[in-house]
Amino acid sequence: MVAVTRAIDLNADLGEDESADGIARDIAIMDIVSSCNIACGGHAGSPKTMRAMLIAAKAKGVAAGAHPSYPDRANFGRVSMEIEPAALKASLLEQVKAIKAIAAEVETEITHLKPHGALYNDAQDDEALAGIVMAIAQPEKLTLVGMADSPLHRKANESGVRFVAEAFIDRRYTKYSRLVPRAEDGAVIANDADRVLQGLALSLGNPIAANNPSQIIPADTLCLHSDSDGALATAKAMRHALEREGISIAAPTR
Repeated sequence: MVAVTRAIDLNADLGEDESADGIARDIAIMDIVSSCNIACGGHAGSPKTMRAMLIAAKAKGVAAGAHPSYPDRANFGRVSMEIEPAALKASLLEQVKAIKAIAAEVETEITHLKPHGALYNDAQDDEALAGIVMAIAQPEKLTLVGMADSPLHRKANESGVRFVAEAFIDRRYTKYSRLVPRAEDGAVIANDADRVLQGLALSLGNPIAANNPSQIIPADTLCLHSDSDGALATAKAMRHALEREGISIAAPTR
């Protein structure tokens, strides 16, 4: 038996597909991951999906987080918005309050906050946006999930907010350790084997196959997008590969 050398979280963005098949797939993914980020109305999600995801997460022992977004369902939250800071803060707070209210109804908790899509990417390097996200996470006592070595990470440290560094197994990185924009060819890793190889490199602190051959992306948690093709199969393969390397799977927010 291989000795366990470390633990890492395996997370997925869930509750973004309101179809019966989408909900069933997301619930199945929760048999594999240790934490999840649930859409709470900004880019996708509804009271129905939030409730279904929270009930399943509670039953399966998966740490549930809020996954707020720019208020832009038309573009699935994947387009940067010019929006007044006060309006964005109000929208994000409304989204977080909505999922926390449902969590209270089903007697579970929201442990963390991870922004979605364009807001996630923008807040990593925009000081003002990082401040807005922090202003939501801190009073709500939520762990913040984002990219290491970013203004968001620094603001979390300065504010005493717990920060969990995230990396993606199904996305390519630029030489600046940021995600390749989805509009560019090859931004999403389509091959299941390549996803697992990147996930293993990230979890072991090894360089990834990117523009910089020595590039290492710090990671406490690995994310797989549930809407990626073959997401369920990838999640199973990723967990199996991690356990084969002696890496245990556990939510860092607990």
